[in-house]
Amino acid sequence: CFIVFQIFDCPRLKFSEIPQRLTNLLLPPDPIVINHIISVDPNDQKKTACYDIDVEVEDPLKGQMSSFLLSTANQQEITALDNKIHETIESINQLKIQRDFMLSFSKDPKGYIQDLLRSQSRDLKVMTDVVGNPEEERRAEFYHEPWSQEAVSRYFYCKIQQRRQELEQSLGVRNT
Repeated sequence: CFIVFQIFDCPRLKFSEIPQRLTNLLLPPDPIVINHIISVDPNDQKKTACYDIDVEVEDPLKGQMSSFLLSTANQQEITALDNKIHETIESINQLKIQRDFMLSFSKDPKGYIQDLLRSQSRDLKVMTDVVGNPEEERRAEFYHEPWSQEAVSRYFYCKIQQRRQELEQSLGVRNT
């Protein structure tokens, strides 16, 4: 522990920080020297030679990148930002669905409600495995039954509650 303090001037450090701190203490390598005699004698034959010399050079950003990726604080921040991105995308998708609903409804309210009722009727039949009578459902009398009033009331109540929650959420109001 005393040696760590002497070398790095700090009482404690993470194991992943050691390489970064050591690079600050190391001396740069000696320059590469290539001795080559250039002949300027006109009688000397011209020779051409090519050599490949491999030189290892450390990337100065490699240590910083690895310490960044290994840092748990950064991982938590990245995860939080990633979650926020996913939530934003979900919100955008939900808003697009709402916008499409409103546009369709504003262009042709009657047609949209008919399509919506057909779709929900099909979904209900699939969910309950009840086969209805399409001929009977086409007639207006079918929808003057007490269940239709209840269904409309429940639908609007659910929509109002949903809008209320969205408004409270956007305003930051909590309903207790």
